[in-house]
Amino acid sequence: MEPIIWLGILAVLLVIEGLTTALTTIWFAGGALVAAIAAGLGFGIVPQLLLFFFVSLILLFFTRPAAMKLLNKNTEKTNVDSLLGKSAVVIQQINNLAGTGQVRINDIEWMARTSDDSVTIPVDTVVEIKEVHGVRLIVEQKEA
Repeated sequence: MEPIIWLGILAVLLVIEGLTTALTTIWFAGGALVAAIAAGLGFGIVPQLLLFFFVSLILLFFTRPAAMKLLNKNTEKTNVDSLLGKSAVVIQQINNLAGTGQVRINDIEWMARTSDDSVTIPVDTVVEIKEVHGVRLIVEQKEA
């Protein structure tokens, strides 16, 4: 295949990427670039196609997670997701077996439970929010 065909494929993939801005085709554009270089060096169609697919897959699997992490690092968590990892104060003793427990965070009271039924957490204890299950916060006592 001629290098110009691979460069045309590269251009189409870059245009699609520019329109979507979601990192969907950039990995395949890298594969097309490598295949265009291989075509320019005189490689046959089979090595070109193999290079296109392997380079595209390698870029997709090894660089996409890092790129997505960089792109999403400024995304602020909202709603209950913003509570994870934050501290709250116990306002009613947390006892899973008795079905009791409330915490206050940001002037809002939440039902709270622990992940371990044998643990009881007294009032005025600072806890860390680990999970959210429906309207209940799953908490752990913070280390002093």
